[in-house]
Amino acid sequence: MKKIDVLNIKGEKVKDIKLAEEVFGITPNDAVLYDALMLASSNARQGTHSVKSRAEVSGGGRKPWKQKGTGRARQGSTRAPHWYHGGVAFGPQTETNYTKKQNRKERRLALKSALSYKVLDNELIVLDELKLNSNKTKEMKDILNNLKVDRSILVVVDELDDNVILATRNLNNVLLLSADEINTMDIVSARALIATEAAVKTIEEALK
Repeated sequence: MKKIDVLNIKGEKVKDIKLAEEVFGITPNDAVLYDALMLASSNARQGTHSVKSRAEVSGGGRKPWKQKGTGRARQGSTRAPHWYHGGVAFGPQTETNYTKKQNRKERRLALKSALSYKVLDNELIVLDELKLNSNKTKEMKDILNNLKVDRSILVVVDELDDNVILATRNLNNVLLLSADEINTMDIVSARALIATEAAVKTIEEALK
């Protein structure tokens, strides 16, 4: 098992804990991790984009000019795809379904791979607890400064606290989740993962 320092909100080491090897210490599976990210991206697409075909565009019911004798190319409708204001050929339709599927075993493996990468890249910070005296954003910013993290941050707690929710909601670079809400996309997208010790235990119990 890999040991990792446990810090307080001042950035000081309190103790160290051992991370579960089967959750935070596996050899990441890049193929499964890639599939999980593609699944998250595809399932986020609404599929509401749509264009009109030549059959759906209004107008163009009569032939613009007679077939022969004008010297111009023959045309059957002003709503053909090559005409201005014409219909679109082979354009996207609302029936398109971008949803992908991945079995439960692969989803768990992808999540473990993402967590293991955080440990390998030294992007995991474990706190003994995350309790704030107020709901001020400044207090949360001071904690992040103490931990020396300033870019995209994922904060994972065992239970959501009102003060923590209110203190983080105005920080554009911080995403707050409970331990049972974590997902592969959010973990990979974050440059730093801050988790409380209780949240780490909850994650390990869920993924073992």
